[in-house]
Amino acid sequence: MIELSRVVKTYQAGLATPFTAVDDVSLRIPAGKVTVLKGPSGSGKTTLLTLIGCMARPTSGRIHLHGLPAGTLPQLTEGDALEITSLPERFLTAIRRRTFGFIFQQFNLVRGISVLENVMLPTYPTGEDHAWVEARAIERLGELGLLRHLHASVDRLSGGEAQRVAIARALINEPAVIIADEPTAHLDSRLSEDFMELMGQFKAAGKTLLITSHDPIVHGSPLADVVVEMRDGRIVAGS
Repeated sequence: MIELSRVVKTYQAGLATPFTAVDDVSLRIPAGKVTVLKGPSGSGKTTLLTLIGCMARPTSGRIHLHGLPAGTLPQLTEGDALEITSLPERFLTAIRRRTFGFIFQQFNLVRGISVLENVMLPTYPTGEDHAWVEARAIERLGELGLLRHLHASVDRLSGGEAQRVAIARALINEPAVIIADEPTAHLDSRLSEDFMELMGQFKAAGKTLLITSHDPIVHGSPLADVVVEMRDGRIVAGS
């Protein structure tokens, strides 16, 4: 479970024109479930994801991660809870790599290199054995029907194929939590439904999924266990 308590994120705090992107948000994100954050552009959904995923720090408030796997940090044992708000950056980086897999709206694939190399990229800072990582990447790509594109440049992929590469990359470190930011924004209805089918498989495997979307195919899906509506940085429904 991920628990947020009165979380605020203000940009340009202390200046003449501060902007509060997340405003006093308290929320529990259940483990092993699909939670969808919906709301218009500028409602604070993406900022909230960056805070939960250890990519930014809140201005105030607390975020707790419960049930962290052993080895996430040296001092943690299986199932420990951790308040991440005030941790040094090196610890946040370790948590981000071990706990979260990210699927971005723009996919953020590295052009000019192969599908396989893109999927392996998140593992390079960990120092894992290259052959073991490569085997794991090939397995993930096989599960997503991409083996024929293994050594192709990502520049040659369709939109749906590029998204599946991004999903394989998000899974390469075997994260407990998958974070997806507007994942269907550039997909047609069929590909959006295919994406939700994949999310259903990950849910069945015990993953926690946190998705931002204003797409009714996503927030209206029967897979969504919790739907939280945001507006102007606040939760207005569903908490």
